[in-house]
Amino acid sequence: MSSTARRGILRPLADALFPPGPDGERPYGVLPPLLIVLTFVSGVVDAVSYLGLGHVFVANMTGNVVFLGFALAGDRSLSAPDSLLALGAFLTGALAAGRLRRTTGAAGMFAPLVAVQAVLVGGALAVTVAGGGAPPVIALLALGMGLQNAVVHRLAVPDLTTTVVTRALTGLAADPWGPAPLRRLVTVAVLLLGALAGGLLVLRHGAQWALTLAVGLLVWVVLALGWDGRGRRP
Repeated sequence: MSSTARRGILRPLADALFPPGPDGERPYGVLPPLLIVLTFVSGVVDAVSYLGLGHVFVANMTGNVVFLGFALAGDRSLSAPDSLLALGAFLTGALAAGRLRRTTGAAGMFAPLVAVQAVLVGGALAVTVAGGGAPPVIALLALGMGLQNAVVHRLAVPDLTTTVVTRALTGLAADPWGPAPLRRLVTVAVLLLGALAGGLLVLRHGAQWALTLAVGLLVWVVLALGWDGRGRRP
């Protein structure tokens, strides 16, 4: 599919999430629907980590902090070392992305960092297929999610954080209906669908199939955006 065709598909979706201004300005380009895809990926990889790797999150760090507290309190169904590993790898990824964006800019680094994330998830898939243990898979997935969250944080597209929905749910309930609540509703629904899809694949077919789906979606995001920064703001 050509880049023009890809943008033709993405633009109406972007316009539904962020209606163009009176002069036709699209401040976020085609980024919004791509961030929605990354939100779906977050649900998939958290399903892999929670259901298949011993009740630990690799995308939802709020949950990991809480799980770490529960584990330290004595809950034997949770692992403090695994939660610490996920937190450490996530922060390492975020730190690395933060260093890169200081010279390149978040928009310019979006596609390359998602490509690196695809490689890391692919590495987690290879370890899973080879029968490796949980720690390297947790580390690779959390490292990739740290990269993703850092660049998304820097892009600061409203309501599209790709992982955290507590604030989206609050705004959805508290604010009058409009484009912003629509984005929040889409974010919550897509994260739920990602967790559902990942959960079904992990429970019925194995974690490798959920990771394969995640890798495929990440590669699609890179190809859809391209390496020339089409998604950046004007």
